[in-house]
Amino acid sequence: MNLDMTYPRRKTTPCRVGPLTIGGGHPVVVQSMITEETRNIDACVEQIIQLHEAGCELVRVTTPSLGEAQALEEIRAKVTERHGYVPLTADVHHQGTAIAVEAAKYVDEVRINPGLFVFHKHTNQIEYSEAEHEAERLAIEDSFVPVIEACKKHDRAMRVGVNHGSLSERMLVTYGDTPEGMVQSAMEYLRICEKHGYQNVNISAKASRVPVMVAANRLMVIRMNEAGMAYPLHLGVTEAGDGEYARIKSTAGIATLLMEGIGDTIRVSLSEDPIHEIPVCYDILQGLGLRKTKVEYIACPSCGRTKFNLPTVLNQVRDATKHLVNLDIAVMGCIVNGPGEMADADYGYVGAAGGKITLYRKRNVVKTGIPQERGVVELIELLKEDGLWQDPPEGPVKAKELVGLTVLNS
Repeated sequence: MNLDMTYPRRKTTPCRVGPLTIGGGHPVVVQSMITEETRNIDACVEQIIQLHEAGCELVRVTTPSLGEAQALEEIRAKVTERHGYVPLTADVHHQGTAIAVEAAKYVDEVRINPGLFVFHKHTNQIEYSEAEHEAERLAIEDSFVPVIEACKKHDRAMRVGVNHGSLSERMLVTYGDTPEGMVQSAMEYLRICEKHGYQNVNISAKASRVPVMVAANRLMVIRMNEAGMAYPLHLGVTEAGDGEYARIKSTAGIATLLMEGIGDTIRVSLSEDPIHEIPVCYDILQGLGLRKTKVEYIACPSCGRTKFNLPTVLNQVRDATKHLVNLDIAVMGCIVNGPGEMADADYGYVGAAGGKITLYRKRNVVKTGIPQERGVVELIELLKEDGLWQDPPEGPVKAKELVGLTVLNS
């Protein structure tokens, strides 16, 4: 029986977005989108810098008109002058040819929405003939080719970003309000890209409902495989809302696909300041073993066997060691399940009888009989002995500040 429940990452063609590479075996890229109005240049610059400093690797800027596309030139220049180079995406929707062509001069990636890119007159048709399909595909190609040529000229990437809520009338009539309609909408644009010798592309298929989003991305992989395509995928649950539920909803969709090896860049879309999206992205990636950005703490849920106040002690251990990014540390309340459940950890901090602590290195006991009030101090000493300790950014940890921290279980 294979106990590894993860799939190998899907092999994809690399998509170069400025200094970043999406797909092609590169780490999953974290991205977000600013909320400031694009013509408010200084506010945009400030928010882009804040997002990048928080760990956002690709920042998207809305570009609804030619004026906003032209504003990108100054935004790009000021960000670079103040902070350094930040990869940027221009988000283009309605009647986007001229806007996208202009935006391609200044940003690293242009995102177009197939359902909105070309104006579609609503006719209330109940079906489309093949001739009507072909006529609309030719109209799309006429509007889309200038964007392809601009991206080729300036060496820019493109995201073909389909949204479940903005499919064209032709796709809705032909395929219904379904993942198949989302996939076919993207495939039309991908075929035009390939016809004109352009492949620096990634794709997204987003929906506000997790089952639709998951099904659409799975189907996108199938349809691309059938067509001999291997473009990378950008994952996200759009319009997820805010608070805890939005984070759970986003994780359900993104993590499900990443566990299947699908996905090369992600965004957690929250109805909050976008800076709050970045920690959620990194938590998803760390939880799946795709990124290591902080200490991994393994801790039991606590029960009647626990020998100390586990939530308090976990926070004390975390406060003392959270800057040691590459470590896995377990805090376990008792000896019953502790050593087995924490077997993958680098170090273990385990409650023992008589108000004592036992410290482990991997599966091996290295210190026993430690008074609980010295537990954190002794853990730090062990890390120092092993050459893994470094002082946190705010300065050396003083032993007298740690002694007596552990609170006994009452």
